[in-house]
Amino acid sequence: MKSSKPKKKMMKRGELARAAVTVTEGELVKTGLLDAERGFPFLVRPAVEGVNLTSWVRGASAWVEEKLLEHGALLFRGFGVDSLEAFQEFFHAACGEPIEYVYRSTPRHPVAGRVYTSTEYPAPESIPMHNEMSYSSTWPMKIGFYCSQPAERGGETPIADSRRVYDGVDPEIRRVFAEKGVMYSRNYGEHLDLPWQNVFQTEDRDEVEAFCRKTGIEFEWFGDDHLRTRQVCPSVAKHPRRGEPVWFNQAHLFHVSALAEELRKALLASFSEEELPRNAFFGDGSPIPVDMLDAVRAVYDRESLAFPWEKGDVLVLDNMLFAHGRRPFEGSRKILVSMAEPRELDR
Repeated sequence: MKSSKPKKKMMKRGELARAAVTVTEGELVKTGLLDAERGFPFLVRPAVEGVNLTSWVRGASAWVEEKLLEHGALLFRGFGVDSLEAFQEFFHAACGEPIEYVYRSTPRHPVAGRVYTSTEYPAPESIPMHNEMSYSSTWPMKIGFYCSQPAERGGETPIADSRRVYDGVDPEIRRVFAEKGVMYSRNYGEHLDLPWQNVFQTEDRDEVEAFCRKTGIEFEWFGDDHLRTRQVCPSVAKHPRRGEPVWFNQAHLFHVSALAEELRKALLASFSEEELPRNAFFGDGSPIPVDMLDAVRAVYDRESLAFPWEKGDVLVLDNMLFAHGRRPFEGSRKILVSMAEPRELDR
């Protein structure tokens, strides 16, 4: 979806915050902050030549877990990660068994071993800030990004601390969202959202219905191939280990107001709001005022930090502590993604 927003804080290529640097784990890596003012991401670099990231992390997984919980965003840079296989091995060693991307929201394709392409939206479009799968009752606690090829220009993956976003949202807006939750409405089929076969990763309607019943998704079939679903999820959550509240929803992304004006007008001329490919309402079905969503977007804009990708970078996020997005880009760009540690909504 297109998103027109003011510029976020942007770091120049090669810029490193002037912060204290420590050497850890047998003098093999050195650490610091990429942006000392924001306090993230936590940067890990080799302290000596020839450090193999996967071999190192196998002996330091507890340390990585601790730092991820402490900082929420870890950037591994300069380790010469130069292949899909190297990323797979590192992510498995650092984050555990990768999970399959089911109940999909965006177009992407599997590459190998539960590693996927990043969201395949057109290069001129931006992707709004979001926590992965926060529209669902099940989401990954960890998500990793591997830069196989940075774009010629743009294509950054901005990140934002979801706790600061929560704190930055107007208390009255926060109260209403917390009380009502968010209903995500989706219509699947030709010329609509992703085909349901792609979203649910099956051709079997019975399997879709079983999945929906298990996860609390209301569903309705129209004809042979048109499916409509609705699911109510919380808009705020508490991190299971830190206990801190986080802004955790995709209302601003699913809502029709996120679309470019021309596309939005075209869709509304053909469909009612509940017939749109996707839309968001409060959990009781009432409309979400656009000014509330614009206020949330402004907070994301203020709290986001973008930095240029470097070839071989690996970024690991605690998916509840940090949201991410994508900037428009020019030229070839290849960012791969993997997810781990599924978390289910407490019912």
